[in-house]
Amino acid sequence: MITETSADGLRKQMAEELASYPSLVTDQILAAVRAVPRHLFVPGVPLAEAYSLDTVITHRDERGVALSSSTGLTTMVGMLKQLDVHPGHRVLEIGAGTGFNAGLLRHLVGPEGSVTTIDILEPAVVEARQHLAAADLGDVTVVHGDGELGVPENGPYDRIIVTAGASDLPPAWAEQVAPGGRLVVPLRINGLTRAATFERPGGFWRSLDADECGFMPMRGPGQTDEHNLSLRGQTGVVVRTDGGQPLDAALLEGVLDGPATERWTGAVSGDFANLDFWLAALPGFARVIVMGDGVAAGLVRPMYPWGAMGVVDGDTLAYLTMRSTTSGDAPPYEIGVCAYGPGRDNLADRLAERVAAWNEEMNGTGDQLWIEVHPHDAEQVPDGMVHVMRRYNQIIVGREPI
Repeated sequence: MITETSADGLRKQMAEELASYPSLVTDQILAAVRAVPRHLFVPGVPLAEAYSLDTVITHRDERGVALSSSTGLTTMVGMLKQLDVHPGHRVLEIGAGTGFNAGLLRHLVGPEGSVTTIDILEPAVVEARQHLAAADLGDVTVVHGDGELGVPENGPYDRIIVTAGASDLPPAWAEQVAPGGRLVVPLRINGLTRAATFERPGGFWRSLDADECGFMPMRGPGQTDEHNLSLRGQTGVVVRTDGGQPLDAALLEGVLDGPATERWTGAVSGDFANLDFWLAALPGFARVIVMGDGVAAGLVRPMYPWGAMGVVDGDTLAYLTMRSTTSGDAPPYEIGVCAYGPGRDNLADRLAERVAAWNEEMNGTGDQLWIEVHPHDAEQVPDGMVHVMRRYNQIIVGREPI
């Protein structure tokens, strides 16, 4: 049985743990975390799990794919800090989930403010209403509908926050944000996601920051066009692309069974920030995701435990690997490239050249991404590393030295 005493203690402990991440939280956000009982938003979940910093999955489809969740706390509070909510603000949340984030927002806006949250998944809407009522936050407006359309009747909004991966910024969000307002959204570009804070200086969105993150994609007509191809079955490798780059399963069949070409780039670093966007400009950019014991089956180990960024060119696949430059497995690391398939030597060289260009450009200084989102018919847009066309807008990603 969950007691108020045990829940209160774990809630305080969770807030103390979050306080150890000063770059992510403010005193106001910590006060909201202490005030809103998370276990009421994930009923049936063990108390220790409810008050951990981890993501809690709440809905899955018939295949077991996650549909809705209570986002991990470090990501959640980080985005709330980006949103910069003040008492009296009107806030729109796209993606109600369990209702917990809306509960934190309700605490932040105070009695003079208002919170509206919308979700396309009807069971999530019903449950969010129940959870908020149980937490004495029943004055949050919870709407069943497509978040791409927003909730115009409650706008305009001083702040809009999106809690699912979006591939574009629909016109409704621009129409419903108040002058001087702010939008925080996990924007997905060529399969890469950044939680970006946007303002509208004049007819377009311009980012103030962009932090790496991962989110389940938005659902509905505007959802991401994603392609997944399994190699070596369920315990092997999945190659994932999006943005209109389909994969030819017949060409890639058995590609990992052949010999591999490896290239070591000479690029040595302990921080690979934004290397992914340097590679995302390449035709055929993909993410190579390792499932189960894929590496144990003889695959050259990819750069990260989850897999690596890579490139597909017809019947050939290449991805990043790395090795420690010290004794043992510790930074700094040298970046390498591994390629399989008939064109492996050429593709390995191309990917290695791009990594070397990143290394030369960084020169140990690092960089900060900026993102601009302009209408299709915009006459002037800036140059950038990545330029993609979406349903409503064109998105440009660039960089500037730190």
